[in-house]
Amino acid sequence: MHPHEYERGGTAKLLTLFRPATGLLRAKGVLSAPNAVLHPWLKGELTEVLAEIEKKQPAESLPPEAERPLYAQWETWLGHPSRNPSLPPLRIVLVLDNLAGHLSCDLVQWFFEHGVMPLYTPIGGSWLNMAESVQRIIVPRALAGQHPKNAQEVIGWLEQTVAGWNADPTPFVWNGKRRRRRERARLRRLAGSGAAVAKGYSIGS
Repeated sequence: MHPHEYERGGTAKLLTLFRPATGLLRAKGVLSAPNAVLHPWLKGELTEVLAEIEKKQPAESLPPEAERPLYAQWETWLGHPSRNPSLPPLRIVLVLDNLAGHLSCDLVQWFFEHGVMPLYTPIGGSWLNMAESVQRIIVPRALAGQHPKNAQEVIGWLEQTVAGWNADPTPFVWNGKRRRRRERARLRRLAGSGAAVAKGYSIGS
């Protein structure tokens, strides 16, 4: 609930780049996120990540494309051999929402030229993008008990919360501890044991 003095002071958005394996979060608060804002920010963040990867494992030290691990080959993700022999080694698999801005020719070309393979979630499947999941953690933490006076104040709280998250990040894994905790919580709500659920359905439902 908002206090009676509350006035809507604009919109705040959180640009997010999340690495599930480490839990590290790169994010920036903005007032709006058109392509002119999103694309330069995304390219800048990915450039930093690529530089870190190159420092740890220079491209010259990598084996030929056909000898690389299956999921480090372009063909695995493209579904066919690359038609561009000049593509750099695949470095990053990037999951994106299926938005028109993410499909722009300029951005997609930049991805491929820098060894980034974009994978787009299906329409209505943004839940497959773990950046959405971590945003649902960051935003409530930032705003709980607060009554912002303007969007810039919200942006400050969001970025402070991101910094706090990165001080002790939580890796995300499919079917990991979080999911098992949710399953146990659901069973407790059903007042049952593991036998209370058969093929995903409650016996008592």
